Amino acid sequence: MDPRRPYIATYIMASARNGTLYTGSTSNLPARVWQHKSHSLTGFTDTYDCTNLVWFEHHGFIAEAIHRERRIKKWLRDWKLALIERENPDWHDLAVDWYPAHDTAWSPPTPTD
Repeated sequence: MDPRRPYIATYIMASARNGTLYTGSTSNLPARVWQHKSHSLTGFTDTYDCTNLVWFEHHGFIAEAIHRERRIKKWLRDWKLALIERENPDWHDLAVDWYPAHDTAWSPPTPTD
């Protein structure tokens, strides 16, 4: 995925493997993940250090992403873990290479929602 382009998605951030989970939706996944990683959003993910993107699902419309987020938030924890492990069994941070570390011309993505 190109981290410079908006991407409508439902996503799960985690503090660590089998750690604290946060489910969200956004119209700009790269920008939202950057907000979580940089701790620029105060609240749950900042408090519990949920900075690893462990699962995401693309949607064509933000209403679909929000609907999916609300459904997943009602799930049992075991179901969420199974969802993550089905596509990301090693719990890799899926956004680990989205943001250049040593590029002085780079600036963080701008949130749109």
